[in-house]
Amino acid sequence: MRKSTGAILWVLIFSFGVLWMLADTNMFDVIQQGPRTLGSVNGEPISLEDYNNRLQYYTQQYSQQTGNSMTPEVRAQYEQQAWDDLVNSQLLQDKMDDLGITVTDQEVVDMITGPNPDPIIRQNFSNEDGSIDRVALQSWVESPENTQLLISVEQQMRQKRQQQKMNNYLQSSMDVSEYEVEQQYIRNNTNADVSYVRFPYAEVSEEEVSVSESDLRSYYNDNQDEFKRKESYRIQYVSFDKTPTSKDTTRTFEEVNRLKSDFATAENDSLFFNRYQSTTDYSVKNTAKDEIRELYQPVLDVGVGEVTDVIQDQGRLYLLKKLDETSNEVSFVVFSRDITADPIATIDARAETADDFSFYAQEDGFNAEAERRELEVSEGFATKGNNFISGLGQSQQIMRFLETAYEGQVSDPIELTEQFVVIKVSEITEAGTEPFEEVKEQIRTIVTNNKRKQQAIAKVEELLGQNTDLQSIAEASGKEVTSVKSLAKSSATLEGAGREPRVIGAIFGLNQGELSGAIEGTSAAFVVQLDELYEANLDNLTADVRQRIRQQLRQQKSQAFMSVWLEQLKKEADIEDNRAQLLRG
Repeated sequence: MRKSTGAILWVLIFSFGVLWMLADTNMFDVIQQGPRTLGSVNGEPISLEDYNNRLQYYTQQYSQQTGNSMTPEVRAQYEQQAWDDLVNSQLLQDKMDDLGITVTDQEVVDMITGPNPDPIIRQNFSNEDGSIDRVALQSWVESPENTQLLISVEQQMRQKRQQQKMNNYLQSSMDVSEYEVEQQYIRNNTNADVSYVRFPYAEVSEEEVSVSESDLRSYYNDNQDEFKRKESYRIQYVSFDKTPTSKDTTRTFEEVNRLKSDFATAENDSLFFNRYQSTTDYSVKNTAKDEIRELYQPVLDVGVGEVTDVIQDQGRLYLLKKLDETSNEVSFVVFSRDITADPIATIDARAETADDFSFYAQEDGFNAEAERRELEVSEGFATKGNNFISGLGQSQQIMRFLETAYEGQVSDPIELTEQFVVIKVSEITEAGTEPFEEVKEQIRTIVTNNKRKQQAIAKVEELLGQNTDLQSIAEASGKEVTSVKSLAKSSATLEGAGREPRVIGAIFGLNQGELSGAIEGTSAAFVVQLDELYEANLDNLTADVRQRIRQQLRQQKSQAFMSVWLEQLKKEADIEDNRAQLLRG
Protein backbone atom coordinates (compact mmCIF):
# COMPACT_ATOMS: atom_id res chain seq x y z
CA MET A 1 0.00 0.00 0.00
CA ARG A 2 2.86 2.35 0.96
CA LYS A 3 4.64 1.59 -2.32
CA SER A 4 1.45 2.53 -4.23
CA THR A 5 0.87 5.87 -2.47
CA GLY A 6 2.51 7.93 -5.18
CA ALA A 7 0.53 6.30 -7.97
CA ILE A 8 -2.72 6.72 -6.03
CA LEU A 9 -2.01 10.41 -5.50
CA TRP A 10 -1.43 10.93 -9.23
CA VAL A 11 -4.69 9.11 -10.04
CA LEU A 12 -6.58 11.33 -7.57
CA ILE A 13 -5.00 14.49 -8.96
CA PHE A 14 -5.91 13.43 -12.52
CA SER A 15 -9.47 12.53 -11.47
CA PHE A 16 -10.02 15.87 -9.75
CA GLY A 17 -8.69 17.61 -12.84
CA VAL A 18 -11.17 15.77 -15.08
CA LEU A 19 -14.06 16.52 -12.71
CA TRP A 20 -13.09 20.21 -12.64
CA MET A 21 -13.03 20.33 -16.46
CA LEU A 22 -16.43 18.63 -16.72
CA ALA A 23 -17.94 21.03 -14.16
CA ASP A 24 -16.47 24.00 -16.02
CA THR A 25 -18.14 22.89 -19.26
CA ASN A 26 -21.54 22.39 -17.56
CA MET A 27 -21.45 18.69 -18.46
CA PHE A 28 -23.25 17.73 -15.23
CA ASP A 29 -26.06 20.16 -16.00
CA VAL A 30 -26.47 18.52 -19.40
CA ILE A 31 -26.54 15.05 -17.84
CA GLN A 32 -29.14 16.14 -15.27
CA GLN A 33 -31.30 17.69 -17.95
CA GLY A 34 -31.70 14.33 -19.67
CA PRO A 35 -32.94 14.05 -23.27
CA ARG A 36 -33.75 17.27 -25.09
CA THR A 37 -36.18 15.79 -27.63
CA LEU A 38 -39.23 13.63 -27.14
CA GLY A 39 -37.64 10.93 -29.23
CA SER A 40 -36.29 10.20 -32.68
CA VAL A 41 -36.89 8.04 -35.72
CA ASN A 42 -33.76 6.95 -37.59
CA GLY A 43 -31.91 9.87 -36.06
CA GLU A 44 -34.55 12.47 -36.98
CA PRO A 45 -35.80 14.16 -33.77
CA ILE A 46 -39.43 14.30 -32.70
CA SER A 47 -39.77 17.60 -30.90
CA LEU A 48 -41.83 18.24 -27.83
CA GLU A 49 -43.31 21.25 -29.64
CA ASP A 50 -44.60 19.11 -32.52
CA TYR A 51 -46.05 16.64 -30.02
CA ASN A 52 -47.78 19.37 -28.02
CA ASN A 53 -49.17 20.95 -31.19
CA ARG A 54 -50.62 17.64 -32.29
CA LEU A 55 -52.06 16.95 -28.85
CA GLN A 56 -53.55 20.46 -28.67
CA TYR A 57 -55.23 19.87 -32.03
CA TYR A 58 -56.82 16.65 -30.75
CA THR A 59 -57.85 18.34 -27.50
CA GLN A 60 -59.63 21.17 -29.31
CA GLN A 61 -61.29 18.75 -31.75
CA TYR A 62 -62.52 16.62 -28.85
CA SER A 63 -63.86 19.67 -27.02
CA GLN A 64 -65.68 20.93 -30.14
CA GLN A 65 -67.22 17.54 -30.93
CA THR A 66 -68.27 16.57 -27.39
CA GLY A 67 -68.57 19.88 -25.57
CA ASN A 68 -66.54 18.34 -22.73
CA SER A 69 -62.94 18.48 -21.61
CA MET A 70 -60.85 15.33 -21.83
CA THR A 71 -60.74 12.93 -18.92
CA PRO A 72 -57.22 11.81 -17.92
CA GLU A 73 -57.81 8.43 -19.58
CA VAL A 74 -59.03 9.94 -22.86
CA ARG A 75 -56.08 12.32 -22.81
CA ALA A 76 -53.69 9.38 -22.35
CA GLN A 77 -55.20 7.71 -25.43
CA TYR A 78 -54.75 10.86 -27.50
CA GLU A 79 -51.19 11.25 -26.19
CA GLN A 80 -50.42 7.80 -27.56
CA GLN A 81 -52.15 8.65 -30.84
CA ALA A 82 -50.16 11.88 -31.15
CA TRP A 83 -46.91 9.95 -30.65
CA ASP A 84 -47.90 7.24 -33.13
CA ASP A 85 -48.88 9.90 -35.67
CA LEU A 86 -45.49 11.60 -35.42
CA VAL A 87 -43.59 8.30 -35.63
CA ASN A 88 -45.63 7.11 -38.63
CA SER A 89 -45.27 10.50 -40.27
CA GLN A 90 -41.48 10.36 -39.97
CA LEU A 91 -41.37 6.76 -41.21
CA LEU A 92 -43.46 7.78 -44.23
CA GLN A 93 -41.31 10.85 -44.74
CA ASP A 94 -38.15 8.73 -44.78
CA LYS A 95 -39.71 6.38 -47.29
CA MET A 96 -41.00 9.25 -49.39
CA ASP A 97 -37.53 10.77 -49.43
CA ASP A 98 -36.18 7.45 -50.68
CA LEU A 99 -38.85 7.43 -53.40
CA GLY A 100 -38.50 11.12 -54.24
CA ILE A 101 -42.10 11.96 -53.20
CA THR A 102 -42.47 15.49 -51.80
CA VAL A 103 -45.25 17.77 -50.53
CA THR A 104 -44.77 21.46 -51.24
CA ASP A 105 -45.85 24.34 -49.01
CA GLN A 106 -48.18 25.48 -51.79
CA GLU A 107 -49.98 22.12 -51.74
CA VAL A 108 -50.60 22.55 -48.00
CA VAL A 109 -51.85 26.12 -48.54
CA ASP A 110 -54.20 24.91 -51.28
CA MET A 111 -55.63 22.26 -48.96
CA ILE A 112 -56.60 25.02 -46.51
CA THR A 113 -57.41 28.13 -48.56
CA GLY A 114 -57.30 26.90 -52.16
CA PRO A 115 -60.20 26.61 -54.62
CA ASN A 116 -61.03 23.11 -53.40
CA PRO A 117 -59.99 22.87 -49.72
CA ASP A 118 -59.80 19.70 -47.68
CA PRO A 119 -63.18 18.31 -46.46
CA ILE A 120 -62.38 19.15 -42.84
CA ILE A 121 -61.91 22.82 -43.81
CA ARG A 122 -65.08 22.77 -45.90
CA GLN A 123 -66.99 21.24 -42.99
CA ASN A 124 -65.98 24.01 -40.57
CA PHE A 125 -66.23 26.99 -42.95
CA SER A 126 -69.21 26.32 -45.19
CA ASN A 127 -72.27 28.46 -45.87
CA GLU A 128 -75.80 27.05 -45.82
CA ASP A 129 -75.63 26.55 -49.61
CA GLY A 130 -72.47 24.44 -49.25
CA SER A 131 -70.05 27.09 -50.54
CA ILE A 132 -66.94 28.10 -48.58
CA ASP A 133 -67.22 31.13 -46.30
CA ARG A 134 -63.98 32.68 -47.53
CA VAL A 135 -64.19 35.68 -45.21
CA ALA A 136 -64.52 33.53 -42.09
CA LEU A 137 -61.77 31.18 -43.30
CA GLN A 138 -59.32 34.01 -44.04
CA SER A 139 -60.13 35.65 -40.72
CA TRP A 140 -59.41 32.39 -38.89
CA VAL A 141 -56.11 31.90 -40.74
CA GLU A 142 -54.91 35.46 -40.00
CA SER A 143 -56.04 35.55 -36.35
CA PRO A 144 -52.96 35.58 -34.03
CA GLU A 145 -54.66 33.44 -31.37
CA ASN A 146 -55.04 30.63 -33.92
CA THR A 147 -51.33 30.46 -34.74
CA GLN A 148 -50.62 27.23 -32.85
CA LEU A 149 -53.82 25.59 -34.06
CA LEU A 150 -53.02 26.60 -37.64
CA ILE A 151 -49.59 24.99 -37.31
CA SER A 152 -51.27 21.77 -36.15
CA VAL A 153 -53.75 21.90 -39.04
CA GLU A 154 -50.91 22.46 -41.52
CA GLN A 155 -49.10 19.44 -40.10
CA GLN A 156 -52.27 17.40 -40.41
CA MET A 157 -52.78 18.52 -44.01
CA ARG A 158 -49.16 17.80 -44.91
CA GLN A 159 -49.37 14.33 -43.41
CA LYS A 160 -52.70 13.67 -45.12
CA ARG A 161 -51.30 14.75 -48.48
CA GLN A 162 -48.24 12.60 -47.91
CA GLN A 163 -50.43 9.61 -47.23
CA GLN A 164 -52.56 10.35 -50.30
CA LYS A 165 -49.47 10.44 -52.50
CA MET A 166 -48.09 7.34 -50.89
CA ASN A 167 -51.43 5.54 -51.28
CA ASN A 168 -51.56 6.60 -54.94
CA TYR A 169 -48.03 5.33 -55.42
CA LEU A 170 -48.79 2.01 -53.75
CA GLN A 171 -52.11 1.57 -55.51
CA SER A 172 -50.48 2.23 -58.86
CA SER A 173 -48.13 -0.66 -58.12
CA MET A 174 -50.97 -2.90 -56.90
CA ASP A 175 -52.63 -3.68 -60.16
CA VAL A 176 -55.85 -5.67 -60.03
CA SER A 177 -56.07 -8.07 -62.93
CA GLU A 178 -59.18 -8.77 -65.01
CA TYR A 179 -59.06 -12.33 -63.68
CA GLU A 180 -59.24 -11.07 -60.06
CA VAL A 181 -62.19 -8.82 -60.90
CA GLU A 182 -64.04 -11.66 -62.60
CA GLN A 183 -63.35 -14.12 -59.79
CA GLN A 184 -64.66 -11.61 -57.24
CA TYR A 185 -67.80 -11.10 -59.35
CA ILE A 186 -68.29 -14.85 -59.47
CA ARG A 187 -67.86 -15.13 -55.68
CA ASN A 188 -70.35 -12.34 -55.15
CA ASN A 189 -72.99 -13.74 -57.48
CA THR A 190 -72.69 -17.53 -57.32
CA ASN A 191 -75.14 -19.47 -55.13
CA ALA A 192 -75.94 -23.11 -54.48
CA ASP A 193 -78.56 -25.36 -52.94
CA VAL A 194 -76.78 -27.82 -50.66
CA SER A 195 -77.50 -30.66 -48.26
CA TYR A 196 -75.29 -31.86 -45.44
CA VAL A 197 -74.99 -34.11 -42.41
CA ARG A 198 -73.08 -32.72 -39.43
CA PHE A 199 -71.06 -34.76 -36.90
CA PRO A 200 -70.14 -32.51 -33.93
CA TYR A 201 -66.74 -33.18 -32.37
CA ALA A 202 -68.36 -32.78 -28.95
CA GLU A 203 -70.20 -36.08 -29.52
CA VAL A 204 -66.88 -37.90 -29.10
CA SER A 205 -66.50 -38.18 -25.34
CA GLU A 206 -63.16 -37.51 -23.63
CA GLU A 207 -63.23 -41.10 -22.37
CA GLU A 208 -62.92 -42.29 -25.98
CA VAL A 209 -59.54 -40.62 -26.41
CA SER A 210 -56.25 -41.26 -24.67
CA VAL A 211 -53.68 -38.50 -24.13
CA SER A 212 -50.21 -39.41 -22.87
CA GLU A 213 -47.44 -37.28 -21.39
CA SER A 214 -45.52 -37.91 -24.60
CA ASP A 215 -48.41 -36.47 -26.66
CA LEU A 216 -48.33 -33.30 -24.56
CA ARG A 217 -44.56 -32.93 -24.81
CA SER A 218 -44.62 -33.49 -28.56
CA TYR A 219 -47.27 -30.84 -29.10
CA TYR A 220 -45.37 -28.39 -26.90
CA ASN A 221 -42.10 -28.98 -28.76
CA ASP A 222 -43.71 -28.79 -32.20
CA ASN A 223 -45.74 -25.63 -31.49
CA GLN A 224 -43.42 -23.35 -29.52
CA ASP A 225 -44.78 -20.24 -31.24
CA GLU A 226 -48.20 -20.81 -29.66
CA PHE A 227 -46.67 -20.41 -26.21
CA LYS A 228 -44.69 -17.23 -26.75
CA ARG A 229 -45.63 -14.70 -24.09
CA LYS A 230 -45.15 -10.95 -23.97
CA GLU A 231 -43.85 -9.12 -20.95
CA SER A 232 -46.53 -9.23 -18.27
CA TYR A 233 -47.22 -7.61 -14.93
CA ARG A 234 -48.90 -8.70 -11.72
CA ILE A 235 -50.11 -5.77 -9.65
CA GLN A 236 -51.78 -4.88 -6.40
CA TYR A 237 -53.90 -1.78 -6.17
CA VAL A 238 -56.17 0.21 -3.90
CA SER A 239 -58.93 2.44 -5.26
CA PHE A 240 -60.53 5.65 -4.11
CA ASP A 241 -64.10 6.05 -5.36
CA LYS A 242 -65.01 9.19 -7.35
CA THR A 243 -68.74 8.50 -7.52
CA PRO A 244 -71.10 11.12 -6.04
CA THR A 245 -71.68 11.08 -2.30
CA SER A 246 -75.00 11.56 -0.52
CA LYS A 247 -74.01 15.23 -0.09
CA ASP A 248 -73.51 15.48 -3.86
CA THR A 249 -76.96 13.99 -4.41
CA THR A 250 -78.53 16.46 -1.97
CA ARG A 251 -76.69 19.38 -3.57
CA THR A 252 -77.77 18.41 -7.11
CA PHE A 253 -81.32 17.77 -5.92
CA GLU A 254 -81.51 21.27 -4.42
CA GLU A 255 -80.06 22.83 -7.59
CA VAL A 256 -82.65 21.12 -9.79
CA ASN A 257 -85.47 21.83 -7.36
CA ARG A 258 -84.64 25.56 -7.48
CA LEU A 259 -85.15 25.46 -11.27
CA LYS A 260 -88.73 24.20 -10.96
CA SER A 261 -90.45 27.60 -10.85
CA ASP A 262 -88.24 29.08 -13.60
CA PHE A 263 -88.98 26.05 -15.78
CA ALA A 264 -92.73 26.50 -15.25
CA THR A 265 -92.64 30.17 -16.28
CA ALA A 266 -90.12 29.79 -19.12
CA GLU A 267 -91.56 31.01 -22.42
CA ASN A 268 -88.95 29.21 -24.50
CA ASP A 269 -88.26 25.75 -23.14
CA SER A 270 -85.50 25.06 -25.66
CA LEU A 271 -83.51 28.08 -24.43
CA PHE A 272 -84.13 26.98 -20.85
CA PHE A 273 -82.63 23.57 -21.63
CA ASN A 274 -79.52 25.18 -23.15
CA ARG A 275 -79.11 27.78 -20.41
CA TYR A 276 -79.29 25.28 -17.58
CA GLN A 277 -77.44 22.50 -19.45
CA SER A 278 -80.02 19.74 -19.51
CA THR A 279 -78.53 16.27 -19.84
CA THR A 280 -81.35 15.24 -22.17
CA ASP A 281 -81.90 17.18 -25.40
CA TYR A 282 -84.99 19.31 -25.86
CA SER A 283 -87.73 17.21 -27.44
CA VAL A 284 -91.52 17.37 -27.14
CA LYS A 285 -93.02 13.98 -26.27
CA ASN A 286 -96.57 13.21 -27.41
CA THR A 287 -97.65 9.99 -25.72
CA ALA A 288 -100.85 8.08 -25.20
CA LYS A 289 -101.70 8.13 -21.49
CA ASP A 290 -101.98 4.38 -21.23
CA GLU A 291 -98.53 3.94 -22.86
CA ILE A 292 -96.52 6.43 -20.81
CA ARG A 293 -93.53 4.83 -19.10
CA GLU A 294 -93.49 4.55 -15.33
CA LEU A 295 -90.71 7.12 -14.91
CA TYR A 296 -92.86 9.80 -16.57
CA GLN A 297 -96.15 8.91 -14.83
CA PRO A 298 -95.97 11.98 -12.47
CA VAL A 299 -96.62 14.30 -15.44
CA LEU A 300 -100.22 13.03 -15.45
CA ASP A 301 -100.77 14.51 -11.98
CA VAL A 302 -99.91 18.14 -12.84
CA GLY A 303 -101.83 20.72 -14.84
CA VAL A 304 -100.93 22.13 -18.26
CA GLY A 305 -97.96 24.50 -17.85
CA GLU A 306 -97.02 23.01 -14.49
CA VAL A 307 -93.81 21.14 -13.60
CA THR A 308 -93.56 17.96 -11.56
CA ASP A 309 -91.55 17.56 -8.38
CA VAL A 310 -87.99 16.33 -8.87
CA ILE A 311 -87.84 12.68 -9.94
CA GLN A 312 -84.69 10.64 -9.21
CA ASP A 313 -83.74 7.58 -11.25
CA GLN A 314 -80.40 5.81 -11.70
CA GLY A 315 -78.10 8.73 -10.98
CA ARG A 316 -80.19 11.34 -12.84
CA LEU A 317 -82.78 13.90 -11.71
CA TYR A 318 -85.79 14.90 -13.84
CA LEU A 319 -88.32 17.72 -14.10
CA LEU A 320 -91.31 17.13 -16.40
CA LYS A 321 -93.30 20.03 -17.82
CA LYS A 322 -96.79 19.34 -19.21
CA LEU A 323 -97.44 21.30 -22.42
CA ASP A 324 -100.86 19.98 -23.45
CA GLU A 325 -103.38 17.29 -22.61
CA THR A 326 -106.35 15.61 -24.26
CA SER A 327 -108.57 12.81 -23.04
CA ASN A 328 -106.17 10.22 -24.49
CA GLU A 329 -102.78 11.91 -24.92
CA VAL A 330 -100.35 14.10 -23.02
CA SER A 331 -97.62 16.37 -24.43
CA PHE A 332 -94.59 17.22 -22.26
CA VAL A 333 -90.83 17.90 -22.19
CA VAL A 334 -88.20 16.27 -19.98
CA PHE A 335 -85.43 18.33 -18.35
CA SER A 336 -82.72 16.36 -16.57
CA ARG A 337 -79.46 16.78 -14.70
CA ASP A 338 -76.96 14.04 -13.80
CA ILE A 339 -75.93 13.70 -10.16
CA THR A 340 -72.23 14.49 -10.28
CA ALA A 341 -69.46 14.51 -7.71
CA ASP A 342 -68.43 17.95 -6.49
CA PRO A 343 -65.07 18.76 -8.14
CA ILE A 344 -63.62 20.14 -4.89
CA ALA A 345 -65.48 18.63 -1.94
CA THR A 346 -65.49 15.12 -3.45
CA ILE A 347 -63.05 14.74 -6.36
CA ASP A 348 -60.19 16.86 -4.99
CA ALA A 349 -60.64 15.39 -1.52
CA ARG A 350 -60.37 11.83 -2.92
CA ALA A 351 -57.37 12.83 -5.03
CA GLU A 352 -55.65 14.23 -1.95
CA THR A 353 -56.40 11.05 0.02
CA ALA A 354 -55.00 8.91 -2.82
CA ASP A 355 -51.90 11.08 -3.04
CA ASP A 356 -51.41 10.84 0.71
CA PHE A 357 -51.71 7.06 0.57
CA SER A 358 -49.23 6.84 -2.32
CA PHE A 359 -46.64 8.88 -0.42
CA TYR A 360 -46.79 6.79 2.75
CA ALA A 361 -47.04 3.52 0.78
CA GLN A 362 -43.74 4.37 -0.87
CA GLU A 363 -42.21 5.24 2.51
CA ASP A 364 -43.67 2.57 4.81
CA GLY A 365 -44.78 -0.24 2.48
CA PHE A 366 -47.87 -0.65 0.30
CA ASN A 367 -49.63 -3.43 2.19
CA ALA A 368 -48.75 -2.04 5.61
CA GLU A 369 -50.20 1.36 4.71
CA ALA A 370 -53.33 -0.23 3.19
CA GLU A 371 -53.83 -2.28 6.36
CA ARG A 372 -53.32 0.80 8.58
CA ARG A 373 -56.01 2.66 6.63
CA GLU A 374 -58.26 -0.43 6.39
CA LEU A 375 -58.25 -0.30 2.60
CA GLU A 376 -58.98 -3.34 0.43
CA VAL A 377 -56.03 -4.46 -1.68
CA SER A 378 -57.05 -5.96 -5.03
CA GLU A 379 -54.94 -7.80 -7.58
CA GLY A 380 -54.69 -7.44 -11.35
CA PHE A 381 -52.78 -8.71 -14.35
CA ALA A 382 -51.70 -7.02 -17.57
CA THR A 383 -49.75 -7.89 -20.70
CA LYS A 384 -47.53 -5.47 -22.60
CA GLY A 385 -49.19 -4.18 -25.75
CA ASN A 386 -52.72 -4.76 -24.41
CA ASN A 387 -54.40 -1.91 -22.52
CA PHE A 388 -56.79 -4.24 -20.67
CA ILE A 389 -55.95 -4.69 -16.98
CA SER A 390 -57.93 -7.37 -15.16
CA GLY A 391 -60.07 -5.84 -12.44
CA LEU A 392 -59.68 -2.32 -13.81
CA GLY A 393 -60.55 -2.52 -17.50
CA GLN A 394 -58.94 -0.52 -20.32
CA SER A 395 -56.33 2.05 -19.29
CA GLN A 396 -53.60 3.60 -21.41
CA GLN A 397 -52.33 5.44 -18.31
CA ILE A 398 -51.78 2.29 -16.27
CA MET A 399 -50.02 0.52 -19.12
CA ARG A 400 -47.74 3.52 -19.67
CA PHE A 401 -46.76 3.33 -15.99
CA LEU A 402 -46.25 -0.45 -16.04
CA GLU A 403 -44.07 -0.48 -19.15
CA THR A 404 -41.45 1.70 -17.44
CA ALA A 405 -41.90 0.48 -13.85
CA TYR A 406 -39.75 -1.85 -11.77
CA GLU A 407 -40.79 -4.62 -9.38
CA GLY A 408 -41.97 -3.18 -6.08
CA GLN A 409 -42.58 0.32 -7.48
CA VAL A 410 -45.62 2.20 -6.17
CA SER A 411 -47.36 4.60 -8.55
CA ASP A 412 -48.62 8.08 -7.99
CA PRO A 413 -52.43 8.25 -8.05
CA ILE A 414 -53.84 7.45 -11.49
CA GLU A 415 -57.22 9.00 -12.27
CA LEU A 416 -59.68 6.72 -14.05
CA THR A 417 -63.29 7.48 -14.95
CA GLU A 418 -64.85 6.43 -11.63
CA GLN A 419 -61.90 6.13 -9.30
CA PHE A 420 -58.33 7.01 -8.41
CA VAL A 421 -56.01 4.01 -8.12
CA VAL A 422 -52.57 3.58 -6.59
CA ILE A 423 -50.68 0.59 -7.97
CA LYS A 424 -47.83 -1.54 -6.71
CA VAL A 425 -45.96 -3.70 -9.24
CA SER A 426 -45.78 -7.12 -7.59
CA GLU A 427 -44.07 -9.05 -10.38
CA ILE A 428 -42.74 -8.47 -13.89
CA THR A 429 -42.42 -11.52 -16.12
CA GLU A 430 -40.12 -11.07 -19.08
CA ALA A 431 -41.15 -12.02 -22.60
CA GLY A 432 -40.31 -15.56 -23.67
CA THR A 433 -41.71 -19.07 -24.01
CA GLU A 434 -44.04 -20.21 -21.26
CA PRO A 435 -42.69 -23.24 -19.35
CA PHE A 436 -44.27 -26.59 -20.20
CA GLU A 437 -45.68 -27.11 -16.70
CA GLU A 438 -47.53 -23.76 -16.84
CA VAL A 439 -49.30 -24.58 -20.11
CA LYS A 440 -49.64 -28.32 -19.64
CA GLU A 441 -53.38 -28.30 -18.98
CA GLN A 442 -53.96 -25.90 -21.87
CA ILE A 443 -52.08 -28.29 -24.14
CA ARG A 444 -54.06 -31.23 -22.78
CA THR A 445 -57.29 -29.53 -23.88
CA ILE A 446 -55.88 -28.83 -27.36
CA VAL A 447 -54.54 -32.35 -27.86
CA THR A 448 -57.74 -33.91 -26.52
CA ASN A 449 -59.87 -31.84 -28.92
CA ASN A 450 -57.59 -32.71 -31.84
CA LYS A 451 -57.97 -36.42 -31.09
CA ARG A 452 -61.75 -36.04 -30.84
CA LYS A 453 -61.67 -34.41 -34.29
CA GLN A 454 -59.62 -37.30 -35.66
CA GLN A 455 -62.04 -39.87 -34.24
CA ALA A 456 -65.08 -38.00 -35.59
CA ILE A 457 -63.54 -37.83 -39.06
CA ALA A 458 -62.55 -41.51 -38.90
CA LYS A 459 -66.18 -42.42 -38.09
CA VAL A 460 -67.42 -40.32 -41.00
CA GLU A 461 -64.95 -41.97 -43.39
CA GLU A 462 -66.15 -45.38 -42.18
CA LEU A 463 -69.76 -44.38 -42.87
CA LEU A 464 -68.77 -43.17 -46.35
CA GLY A 465 -67.21 -46.55 -47.04
CA GLN A 466 -70.45 -48.33 -46.16
CA ASN A 467 -73.01 -45.93 -47.70
CA THR A 468 -73.31 -44.34 -51.11
CA ASP A 469 -75.72 -41.44 -50.56
CA LEU A 470 -76.35 -38.71 -47.98
CA GLN A 471 -79.71 -40.04 -46.79
CA SER A 472 -78.32 -43.48 -45.99
CA ILE A 473 -75.36 -41.90 -44.15
CA ALA A 474 -77.80 -39.90 -42.05
CA GLU A 475 -79.94 -42.98 -41.28
CA ALA A 476 -76.92 -45.11 -40.41
CA SER A 477 -75.67 -42.49 -37.94
CA GLY A 478 -79.05 -41.54 -36.50
CA LYS A 479 -78.88 -38.01 -37.86
CA GLU A 480 -80.87 -35.82 -40.20
CA VAL A 481 -80.03 -34.25 -43.54
CA THR A 482 -80.05 -30.45 -43.42
CA SER A 483 -80.85 -28.56 -46.63
CA VAL A 484 -79.83 -24.97 -47.38
CA LYS A 485 -81.16 -22.93 -50.28
CA SER A 486 -79.19 -20.19 -52.06
CA LEU A 487 -75.95 -20.46 -50.10
CA ALA A 488 -73.68 -17.66 -51.30
CA LYS A 489 -70.18 -18.57 -52.38
CA SER A 490 -68.88 -15.46 -50.60
CA SER A 491 -70.49 -16.47 -47.28
CA ALA A 492 -68.52 -17.78 -44.31
CA THR A 493 -71.59 -18.96 -42.35
CA LEU A 494 -73.49 -22.17 -43.07
CA GLU A 495 -77.13 -22.12 -41.99
CA GLY A 496 -77.69 -24.49 -39.08
CA ALA A 497 -73.96 -24.95 -38.47
CA GLY A 498 -72.47 -21.52 -37.75
CA ARG A 499 -69.21 -20.14 -39.13
CA GLU A 500 -67.70 -22.81 -41.40
CA PRO A 501 -65.60 -21.16 -44.15
CA ARG A 502 -63.61 -24.34 -44.90
CA VAL A 503 -66.81 -26.35 -45.42
CA ILE A 504 -68.27 -23.70 -47.74
CA GLY A 505 -65.03 -23.63 -49.70
CA ALA A 506 -65.25 -27.41 -50.12
CA ILE A 507 -68.90 -27.20 -51.22
CA PHE A 508 -68.10 -24.93 -54.15
CA GLY A 509 -65.27 -27.22 -55.17
CA LEU A 510 -67.77 -30.01 -55.90
CA ASN A 511 -69.55 -30.77 -59.13
CA GLN A 512 -73.34 -30.55 -59.18
CA GLY A 513 -74.83 -33.66 -57.54
CA GLU A 514 -71.45 -34.77 -56.16
CA LEU A 515 -71.07 -36.11 -52.60
CA SER A 516 -68.04 -34.93 -50.64
CA GLY A 517 -65.66 -36.89 -48.50
CA ALA A 518 -65.26 -36.19 -44.77
CA ILE A 519 -64.67 -32.44 -44.33
CA GLU A 520 -62.99 -31.13 -41.20
CA GLY A 521 -64.98 -28.08 -40.12
CA THR A 522 -64.57 -25.68 -37.22
CA SER A 523 -66.97 -27.39 -34.81
CA ALA A 524 -67.82 -30.63 -36.57
CA ALA A 525 -67.04 -33.03 -39.39
CA PHE A 526 -69.33 -32.79 -42.44
CA VAL A 527 -70.49 -34.74 -45.43
CA VAL A 528 -72.04 -32.40 -48.01
CA GLN A 529 -73.74 -32.69 -51.37
CA LEU A 530 -73.99 -29.93 -53.96
CA ASP A 531 -77.62 -30.22 -55.11
CA GLU A 532 -77.86 -27.29 -57.52
CA LEU A 533 -75.29 -24.70 -58.61
CA TYR A 534 -76.31 -21.23 -59.79
CA GLU A 535 -73.08 -19.89 -61.19
CA ALA A 536 -72.67 -16.22 -62.02
CA ASN A 537 -72.72 -15.33 -65.73
CA LEU A 538 -69.80 -13.10 -66.70
CA ASP A 539 -71.90 -11.74 -69.57
CA ASN A 540 -73.79 -9.78 -66.90
CA LEU A 541 -70.63 -8.11 -65.61
CA THR A 542 -71.06 -4.49 -66.75
CA ALA A 543 -68.27 -1.93 -67.07
CA ASP A 544 -69.56 0.00 -64.04
CA VAL A 545 -69.67 -3.09 -61.84
CA ARG A 546 -66.24 -4.13 -63.11
CA GLN A 547 -64.80 -0.74 -62.16
CA ARG A 548 -66.47 -0.79 -58.74
CA ILE A 549 -65.06 -4.24 -57.95
CA ARG A 550 -61.62 -3.14 -59.14
CA GLN A 551 -61.68 -0.14 -56.79
CA GLN A 552 -62.82 -2.28 -53.86
CA LEU A 553 -60.05 -4.81 -54.44
CA ARG A 554 -57.44 -2.06 -54.76
CA GLN A 555 -58.62 -0.49 -51.52
CA GLN A 556 -58.53 -3.83 -49.71
CA LYS A 557 -55.02 -4.52 -50.97
CA SER A 558 -53.85 -1.04 -50.05
CA GLN A 559 -55.27 -1.13 -46.52
CA ALA A 560 -53.85 -4.57 -45.80
CA PHE A 561 -50.48 -3.65 -47.25
CA MET A 562 -50.21 -0.27 -45.49
CA SER A 563 -50.94 -1.78 -42.08
CA VAL A 564 -48.34 -4.54 -42.48
CA TRP A 565 -45.89 -2.22 -44.21
CA LEU A 566 -45.93 0.40 -41.44
CA GLU A 567 -45.39 -2.28 -38.80
CA GLN A 568 -42.45 -3.60 -40.82
CA LEU A 569 -40.98 -0.10 -41.14
CA LYS A 570 -41.24 0.28 -37.35
CA LYS A 571 -39.42 -3.01 -36.78
CA GLU A 572 -36.61 -1.97 -39.11
CA ALA A 573 -36.38 1.61 -37.80
CA ASP A 574 -34.28 2.94 -34.94
CA ILE A 575 -36.98 4.52 -32.75
CA GLU A 576 -35.97 6.29 -29.54
CA ASP A 577 -38.78 7.08 -27.10
CA ASN A 578 -37.98 9.57 -24.34
CA ARG A 579 -41.55 10.21 -23.23
CA ALA A 580 -41.06 8.49 -19.88
CA GLN A 581 -38.30 10.98 -18.95
CA LEU A 582 -39.72 14.17 -20.46
CA LEU A 583 -43.42 13.73 -19.63
CA ARG A 584 -43.12 12.44 -16.07
CA GLY A 585 -44.89 15.42 -14.57
